[in-house]
Amino acid sequence: MSTRVGLFGGTFDPPHHGHVAALRAAWATGLFERIEVTVAGDPYQKSSSKKVHPALDRLAMAHEAFDSLESVVVSDREVRREGPSYTIDTVRELRAEGCGVDLLVGEDLVNSLNSWRGAEELAQLVRVGVVPRPGSHTPELAGWELYVIPMDPVDLSSTQVRDAHEHHEPLDGFAPEPVISLFLELEE
Repeated sequence: MSTRVGLFGGTFDPPHHGHVAALRAAWATGLFERIEVTVAGDPYQKSSSKKVHPALDRLAMAHEAFDSLESVVVSDREVRREGPSYTIDTVRELRAEGCGVDLLVGEDLVNSLNSWRGAEELAQLVRVGVVPRPGSHTPELAGWELYVIPMDPVDLSSTQVRDAHEHHEPLDGFAPEPVISLFLELEE
């Protein structure tokens, strides 16, 4: 494996300043040749419980948020894939392309890793860069190689952005302006 890739996947509905800060901090570690942001085509863990914008709209918002970041590539590989989006499939693709993969996840997701599809195989294929979240503490997780991305936690989530919009609160400061503009346009 010659190229080391940081894989940062998510629903990104919408992407926000916390995501941007996490990507900048991950890049600053010097561990990666590139960071690939993958937008879940069918976010199976979320799509049944709440309204999620269509994949192409979330992909467009991700491009607005991340295209200007150094060595960050927004990928549509999960959007193009049929059926639910599973991280294990994306990791297998990247490894087949000759990449070593570090999975970049929020601290709040670490305890759920063993419930992900292909978790046992995933634990063997990736290292996990943990992005600190306010109020979370990185647990030990048997069978997984975890390390913390050094950064100050950002108290922000996509849910907060959607809730603020639902309550007619201003969205300034939540996300880059082009993301907010596109999000508001999609909400009309």
